[in-house]
Amino acid sequence: MSVPVIEADQSGPNTSASTRGTPLRWMLIVAGVFALVSLVRILTGADDLTSAGALRAAIQAAVPITLAGLGGLWSERAGVVNIGLEGMMIMGALGGAYFTVEHGVVAGILGSILFGALTGTVHAVTTVIFGVDQIVSGVAINIISAGLAAFLAQAWFTGLEGGGPTQSPSLPRPPAITIGPLNDALNELSAKGWFVISDLASLLAALTRNLSLLTILAFVLVGVSGWILWRTAFGLRLRSVGESPSAAESLGVNVYFYKFFAVVMSGIFAGLGGVYLVLVSGPGYQNGLTGGLGYIGLAAMIFGNWRPGGLLIGAGLFGYTTAIRLRGGTIELHALLLVIAVVLIILALWQIYRGSVRRGLITGGIGVVFGVWFATTESVPAEFTGMAPYLATLFVLAFAAQKLRMPAADGQVYRKGSAG
Repeated sequence: MSVPVIEADQSGPNTSASTRGTPLRWMLIVAGVFALVSLVRILTGADDLTSAGALRAAIQAAVPITLAGLGGLWSERAGVVNIGLEGMMIMGALGGAYFTVEHGVVAGILGSILFGALTGTVHAVTTVIFGVDQIVSGVAINIISAGLAAFLAQAWFTGLEGGGPTQSPSLPRPPAITIGPLNDALNELSAKGWFVISDLASLLAALTRNLSLLTILAFVLVGVSGWILWRTAFGLRLRSVGESPSAAESLGVNVYFYKFFAVVMSGIFAGLGGVYLVLVSGPGYQNGLTGGLGYIGLAAMIFGNWRPGGLLIGAGLFGYTTAIRLRGGTIELHALLLVIAVVLIILALWQIYRGSVRRGLITGGIGVVFGVWFATTESVPAEFTGMAPYLATLFVLAFAAQKLRMPAADGQVYRKGSAG
């Protein structure tokens, strides 16, 4: 008897209008917020809001979050919760640093992939094969990875010139791209301070000066992941085991293989996020350098509704607020209060228009609070400045929660033959 085969889904005439409009809707929202930030920049004089330097720093801060979130996306689309992204990033950072010291940048990137894959394999074996609780396994990986990395760093880097028991020597950076003449022209246009046009010039200037090849690779991986998961038969089978593994098994899908493969891939992506921290974001490896970015990557993935495009926007939001904070932009953070107030009031009006009067009034009330905060102060307290990226992430998750839908079988233990 022949076994039915799951075919890849294709967008066709039967695709719902809401599904077709989702990418366009997100693009319009992003464009609207970008224009709002540009207007606030002009009104408040907070020029660093959209400067090329701030946007370049934001991209650099967003990439490791994006890679960690991409790892979570692959794992959870196959139905396996991966809290261990933080530990996988740590091991990827350590492996990348060690192999870079010994054999150069290319070997370092491959080493991060190897260490990330090995850590992902541990999570896959414990959860997919042995059925250990996925949260427990992930937390254990984070704890063990932090301790193991501290031990290996002491063994590998102590005695090296510039190294020590908690850090590696300074590491060479991957090749970067600069388009000099175009970048100079864009910087001149950015300096004019025009509405939206200068801000777009700043963004393009950030992308045409000292753009690391690892940054380009990260953006390519986001697009490739989206294409594989939503435009190929392989991706459809992988997502099917995250929605209904018993139904997928009844159609001949090897559920164990797809779950195992997805979790290992999540370790590879997280490992790449770790090596980005040591080769691009910083001068080398240090104990504790991830600083919870694996968890933020998971939050960005949830904010993105388990989709690559939304994940990228969530990572960009965190990266942007982090960049503004690290650049000492208290004026810019104060100006962002006005951006938040306007966005919340617009959202409140939309909610009321859609019939959610109570939610709209609550959202509008919060927006008014932010507006009053902006109007009655001239700066943001230093304590709030340090928390801004994390508060931004929690804030967005809280307002996006109503429209989120995780894979139906996410976190459930699967056993072969459960299809009956």
